[in-house]
Amino acid sequence: MKENTCCFIGHRDINETAELRVRLLEIIEKLIVEKKVDTFLFGSRSRFDSLCLELVTELKAKYPHVSRVYVRAEYPFVDDRYVAYLLTMYDDTYFPEKIIGAGRAAYVERNREMIDRSSYCVAYYDAEHASRKSGTKMALGYALKRGRDVIRL
Repeated sequence: MKENTCCFIGHRDINETAELRVRLLEIIEKLIVEKKVDTFLFGSRSRFDSLCLELVTELKAKYPHVSRVYVRAEYPFVDDRYVAYLLTMYDDTYFPEKIIGAGRAAYVERNREMIDRSSYCVAYYDAEHASRKSGTKMALGYALKRGRDVIRL
C-alpha cells in the first residue's frame, strides 16, 4: 500500500450531475491538499473513471505534482504507439503481472490491485441499480475488508 495514493471505483453508468462533479472535485482537492495524495490510480470502462480522470486532470493544472496512472486490465504487452497514446491522458500506465491468465476475472483482479496500492478509495456505488454480481460492489467490499479509507458517493 502506498500512503499517498488513491484509486477510483465506480459503475459504468452513473447519474452524472453538476452536484456530483462539484462534490468529486472537492473530495479530490481535499485529498491532495490535506491528505497529501499525489498519485491517482484509474481503471477503465466506466463513466465514473472517466469523470474522475477529467477532474484530476483539471486539478493537475493547479497541482502539477499529481500523477495519473492507468492500471490496465487488458493488453499486458503494448507497443510504443499505444503507450504514447495513453500518455496523452495519463502520466503512467502499467499492467499488473498477477492479472496475466485471469481471464474474465481480470477486471476484478485489476480493481484489487488498485485497492491494494492505495490508502484511499473514492467509490460511486448505487445499491439500488447494481446487479448482485456488481464489480463495483465486490471492489467496495474488498476495500472495506482491507481497511482502506473509503469515500463513498
